[in-house]
Amino acid sequence: MRPLRGIIFKLLSVTLFIMMSALIKYISDEVPPGQAVFFRSFFAIPVILVWLILRRDLKRGLRVTSVFGHVRRGVSGTMAMGLGFAGLAYLPLPEVTALGYAAPLLTVIFAALILGEKVRLFRISTVLLGLAGVLVVLSPRLGFGDSPNDAAAAFGAMLVLGGAVFAALAQIATRALVSTESTSAIVFCFSVTASVISLASLPFGWVVPEPATAAILVLIGLIGGFGQILLTSSYREADASLVAPFDYASILFALAIGYWVFDEVPTVTMLAGAALVILAGVLIIWREHRLGLERARQRKAMTPQG
Repeated sequence: MRPLRGIIFKLLSVTLFIMMSALIKYISDEVPPGQAVFFRSFFAIPVILVWLILRRDLKRGLRVTSVFGHVRRGVSGTMAMGLGFAGLAYLPLPEVTALGYAAPLLTVIFAALILGEKVRLFRISTVLLGLAGVLVVLSPRLGFGDSPNDAAAAFGAMLVLGGAVFAALAQIATRALVSTESTSAIVFCFSVTASVISLASLPFGWVVPEPATAAILVLIGLIGGFGQILLTSSYREADASLVAPFDYASILFALAIGYWVFDEVPTVTMLAGAALVILAGVLIIWREHRLGLERARQRKAMTPQG
């Protein structure tokens, strides 16, 4: 385990994903979200293939056991991307980032409902705290207001929250896949299935982009591929409980890019809500880490000593 390298990889992946979101927001007036999902997924494939070849893991990365599991994960993940990308056209980048933090909280709920995982009082309390933070972030949008801009922002918030729901479902599908599939296969197959599924949005207004926009779309895919590799590598280098909290560094990058690139000034309400969601997420990660240590001690105590 190399924890420092794991943290660096995680921070780099978070930076790349925020840059990718900023580029998608930049071209959101020209390119429909389904087309952006296609480019994000399709042009990540060559990057992932090269990565698998360099790791001498290509054969395992192409080996699939549960086709239905990959399709289910692909549908959920593609919907999450599409809704999230669509929301970027209506909301400031930091607000989209903060609302996206609802996904890990929803994963806890879906794990209990779908996988039958036991959810104790501590996790229930932290999930409620996080959802309260989401409501704080949403509060300016809930009344819709009298102007079309307020209604548009409320619609964008619903899109992003819908994306968070599907992101949580994708995480549940991934948990089911890890028992039979390698990480390499999950990463590669998702890009392939998302590319295919996103083609279903062709009848809904794909455009022939200008050369500069086409270059940005290709760049989005390449950045997404490198970001996915760095994310996967971070969890190979260090414990998940160590690197996972660095996800929340994305709000800092989103605030900086939003301010300097899009002239987006964060509100106190958005920052307060984001802080609550981040606190809840960190508490859940900390609790899972403590439970993991406890389970490890129990297994060690039960192991016969020779």
